[in-house]
Amino acid sequence: MKTTIEIPDPLFRKVKSRAAERGQTLKEFVADALQARLATNSAVRPSGEPKWMEGFGKLRRLRNETARIQGIIDETFEVVEAEDRL
Repeated sequence: MKTTIEIPDPLFRKVKSRAAERGQTLKEFVADALQARLATNSAVRPSGEPKWMEGFGKLRRLRNETARIQGIIDETFEVVEAEDRL
């Protein structure tokens, strides 16, 4: 089946490069990646936790992004405008 998907340019370049390193076509690489992802999702969850538990402390993958955003906020609001110094 043919389909069209949008992939961010940096990710596309990484995928294309990795496929070439493995001697695969882009189509083969993406199909393999999707198969692997589906296999991971069908695995049994540790200790039988339901999927909705991911929202309660299971989002460790977002820690770096949260820290990056907090840094931008801190940096932006650390500056006091001249008009506010009165």
